[in-house]
Amino acid sequence: MICLFLGNRNLPKLIIKSIKRKKINFFIIDLTKTNIFKKFDNSYHIGIGKFGQILNLIKSKNCKKVIFAGNIEKPKISSLKLDLKGIYYLPRIIKAAKYGDAAILKELIKILNENKIKVLKLNKFNPELTLKKGTYSNLKPNIDQKREINKGIRYLHSINSYNHVQAAVIRNNKLISYEKKQGTQSMLSKIKKVKKNNGFLIKFPKKNQDLRADLPTIGFDTVKQCKRIGLRGIILKKNQHIILDKKKIIEFSNKNKMILHVV
Repeated sequence: MICLFLGNRNLPKLIIKSIKRKKINFFIIDLTKTNIFKKFDNSYHIGIGKFGQILNLIKSKNCKKVIFAGNIEKPKISSLKLDLKGIYYLPRIIKAAKYGDAAILKELIKILNENKIKVLKLNKFNPELTLKKGTYSNLKPNIDQKREINKGIRYLHSINSYNHVQAAVIRNNKLISYEKKQGTQSMLSKIKKVKKNNGFLIKFPKKNQDLRADLPTIGFDTVKQCKRIGLRGIILKKNQHIILDKKKIIEFSNKNKMILHVV
């Protein structure tokens, strides 16, 4: 029996599909504001502050393993509805909240571990969503581009990325933008378009990111944004990302002479 803590976006649907195909029993704790998983009989819409209710539910199902997936929004501490366990754990959540969403997730994982509940990697049942090292487009980076990519990676590592920075754009060997709290799409939307394809989006895990619950994700919209502003390609870290619409992205990259490279 697997418990799925699910948020918004497409990844949770893919995980459910894979788990059902493998005939693994599961139930859902729906952490979305709009209860988007209500169509499932085995779905429970519970606020993150109801720790006692959540833990009792998991234990009543004789469940020892959970997965976090999707965009789980940072809760407003002041508006959390708490039970007794929620009140007990609240100081830890408040302390973690000062460091951002990633820190909250890490604290939730610690709390589950303390209750002998194991958190699995979110791609446990969907290994096809993670790429190994190599170039997946027809076009490969040349020597100069590899130097530029390595420079971009060093820039990304040098940024204080504990909270939200997991993406940066390098062009003409210069860091021209890096991700803020608003995310990758917001960063790309503010970059000036150029006629000649030049530069790369580099998307790596955040510093101190817990890869069991939070992996950098690339979807088709991200690739289209890169094309729109004239980037040459996208660089990911091997086995430490989620790529959605993989076939579609590779075909689009080849058609537009872009590079999809994993280091």
